[in-house]
Amino acid sequence: MHTAYYKEYSHSLGRDMEFMVYGHSGKPCVVFPAQDGRFFDFANFGMVDAVKDFIEEGKLQLFCVDSIDLESWSKKWGSYQERIEQHERWFNYIVNEAIPRFRQIHNDTAWENYQGKFMTTGCSMGALHSANFFFRRPDIFDNLIALSGLYDAKFFFPNYSESLIYNNSPIDYLKNIPWNHYYLDMYRNSKIVICVGQGRWEDECRVDITEMKNILKNLQVPAWVDYWGYDVDHDWPWWKIQLPYFLKHML
Repeated sequence: MHTAYYKEYSHSLGRDMEFMVYGHSGKPCVVFPAQDGRFFDFANFGMVDAVKDFIEEGKLQLFCVDSIDLESWSKKWGSYQERIEQHERWFNYIVNEAIPRFRQIHNDTAWENYQGKFMTTGCSMGALHSANFFFRRPDIFDNLIALSGLYDAKFFFPNYSESLIYNNSPIDYLKNIPWNHYYLDMYRNSKIVICVGQGRWEDECRVDITEMKNILKNLQVPAWVDYWGYDVDHDWPWWKIQLPYFLKHML
């Protein structure tokens, strides 16, 4: 399996950012870590091994990015404005710096000139990030696999009033998207998977996912919203089963 480590300067964040690449061709997929996680977690928790067949067959290429949750979503003692502005800098890093770089790396390793869209995935907080990037930028992303996520920013920013927080809260902004917004056609032509277990530590995620299901249904956006069993916990052993299961249907 082709594996490469990168450490490159981000102008948006004013520092070096690290990421890992797994695979040489196939659908490029941006992987967001779980809460406060790092770019190497997907490999360390066995997720890369769980999907290695797709990678080795040239069907999938993973770009595992670093998070800055400890400076934004998880920094509960910081001001809301400071936290969400830092998140937005990271958002701009991913969209304006990382994605063009990933496209260049993909084309170099796959020996092609791929100009298509990216897949995105993540577990727990990574599911929130992947869904938020997908719904905010469907011009960049067309496939989403979100596992065990929360999609309402109020869980991290209770009683917020800042517009930037609203713009990063999928449950909030999708409720109010205009019926004639051109993003809706992009959503409808994408592949969307939102999954949750019904075991330990999944109660809050199940509430959010049910709300997302209803919102997308009202918007006439097809989505595979899947509830797994009461033994399915909010934990890596189940995510290692879920991701290859959904990739098999998506790729």
